[in-house]
Amino acid sequence: MRYRRLGQSGLEVSIVGLGSWLTYGGSTEPSDAVACVRRAYEGGVTLFDTANEYQQGRAEQVLGQALRPLPRDGCVVATKVYFPTGDRPTQRGLSRKHVTEQAYASLRRLGLDHVDILQCHRYDDLTPLAETCRAMDDLIRSGAVLYWGTSEWTAEQLTAAVTLCRSSGWSVPVSNQSQYSALWRRIEQHVLPDSDTLGLGTLAWSPLAMGILTGKYRPEQPPPPGSRLAGADSTFLDRYLRPGVLAAVEAASKVADAAAIPLPQLALAWCLRRHEVSSVLVGASRLSQVDQNVAAGTLDPPPEVLAEFDDLLAPVATC
Repeated sequence: MRYRRLGQSGLEVSIVGLGSWLTYGGSTEPSDAVACVRRAYEGGVTLFDTANEYQQGRAEQVLGQALRPLPRDGCVVATKVYFPTGDRPTQRGLSRKHVTEQAYASLRRLGLDHVDILQCHRYDDLTPLAETCRAMDDLIRSGAVLYWGTSEWTAEQLTAAVTLCRSSGWSVPVSNQSQYSALWRRIEQHVLPDSDTLGLGTLAWSPLAMGILTGKYRPEQPPPPGSRLAGADSTFLDRYLRPGVLAAVEAASKVADAAAIPLPQLALAWCLRRHEVSSVLVGASRLSQVDQNVAAGTLDPPPEVLAEFDDLLAPVATC
């Protein structure tokens, strides 16, 4: 496994991290989730990402159970806050009240005395930016949180937050988590380079495009049984399945085969070719998936293979 600094912070993270969206505490049996987390740790993964709203908090509980016997100083635990946790207006957003209360609720569910990275899951237009930034700084000063970051913030929002924190003497965000894959490239124009300039590391979520870049979905063929597309849990898949996508992925898989590199590993390596990307966050419900994803942490594909892979997928990517 290789490691990169998270932006300009002193924190190093594994370039492959393990996420828990839609899996742990949900579709994956708890025992399987625990086994996956521990196998990932054995493979060198240090970054474990979750959120307070994943499966109504159950993802944090399962992740905490899995991490309990592991060395705390060998793990980077990241969670998030923003989305509703109840029906009341105080149970959502990035107000000081919601951020603070949910930070401590996450610690209880995880069974930890501090979380390494607390991320603002989205930008909150209804809360003054200064209120959110100051709340994060206070949590860091208290020791409950070590670093803070964002998720899916625009370049303008990131610039405003960093500028405000620097001028106020508050802790600056160290990361921005963004959707990024060879089929979803929207951050390349502004968010990715501006994050780098501001000193934020990028954590890429859905680097396998919800499983499409594993090659398991074939043109004009039904999805395999048990796959996300075959079941009810197909959230966000429709954003990728445009005309020509599966045919392009099939062509890209032939490039991977010729290079003797599994397609999912090549897709992860494609994201990691950018120095701005500190880590790719992958999901896994089986040990075989963990092993395959972890192997990408040492992969160094030839530039010409990455270029050919890129050329095939660029025409069908969302930019």
